[in-house]
Amino acid sequence: MPAFLTRDPRNPDFWDERFAKNFTPWDKGNVPATLQAFVQAAPQALHTLIPGCGNAYEAAYLAQAGWDVTAIDFSPAAVQSAKAAIGAWGKHVIEADFFRYTPAQPLDLIYERAFFCALPREMRPDIVRRWATLLPAGALLAGYFFHDDAVDASDAAAKGPPFSINSHDFHRLMEPFFELLQDSAVGDSIAVFEGKERWQVWCRRP
Repeated sequence: MPAFLTRDPRNPDFWDERFAKNFTPWDKGNVPATLQAFVQAAPQALHTLIPGCGNAYEAAYLAQAGWDVTAIDFSPAAVQSAKAAIGAWGKHVIEADFFRYTPAQPLDLIYERAFFCALPREMRPDIVRRWATLLPAGALLAGYFFHDDAVDASDAAAKGPPFSINSHDFHRLMEPFFELLQDSAVGDSIAVFEGKERWQVWCRRP
């Protein structure tokens, strides 16, 4: 493993270092199968935001499917890497902070992939509230969520990223704002998430 100077994932420099040294063990390198099935089954194209997009393969896939998609990352190195990875579709990737970014038009969908688990546990309520603020009633939050029911909410020693969460604790955070519509195991996880990843679709409550 390369040596890193920055240890705080709340700082863009943390991610800049890892992209600069090509250390991205969370990067699947392609578009997950369940997302592809979700897009193919959707009755219409959805205006989509992808926070913490990394190399943004999903943004390219959605754009090719005719969806209006914006992928954001607060790491300049991640944005540069994404633009190189997806070529012409890189126009859908911008440098922005999820907690400050405001879409130009109302969202239909936020796609989650290794963003929630990339940030420390004390930020979880803020992330959920921001999802709820960005999504109007009836809009969707869909994607991959890293759960581990062996994790105790009081275990401050739990290291990351990725930072796993007990499914009960996750539901407790989500249910004031969202209703769970779909929940299934994931069959094509990469090693770091294998056996602990759920595909879920949540609907923003009125």
